[in-house]
Amino acid sequence: MMDVEVEIAALEKLTSDRLRQRWIAETGSAVPRVSPKLLRLALAWEIQARRLGGHTRETTRTLDQLSRGATRTTPPAAGMRLVREWGGRVHIVVIGEDQVVRWDGREWNSLSEVARAITGTRWSGPAFFGLKKKVAA
Repeated sequence: MMDVEVEIAALEKLTSDRLRQRWIAETGSAVPRVSPKLLRLALAWEIQARRLGGHTRETTRTLDQLSRGATRTTPPAAGMRLVREWGGRVHIVVIGEDQVVRWDGREWNSLSEVARAITGTRWSGPAFFGLKKKVAA
């Protein structure tokens, strides 16, 4: 337990850049666009969950989906190419090895941001790109 407390206390001394690097190293996912203060809290949660046996946010979301039995979301994986036709145009999104979402020559924070840019309305990115499926009855 002491090592986890030391790790979390050390987060206070990290710069914003180092916090983002630590997030990627700890979670393997893109850094959320939040303040450094909130990122420290989220990182502390992830550290505790991994070291002390709790569930990560991704695991909690997956368990919740499974318990409701309505949908199942496949997380985007590094190297994945997602293709969607919308408005007469084919849109190709690539998930980089660094888990960064790339579309239309830019980097995006999430698939939902890309779906909104394409459609002009709020969409679940995983649903828009076919990663969220209804579970058969």
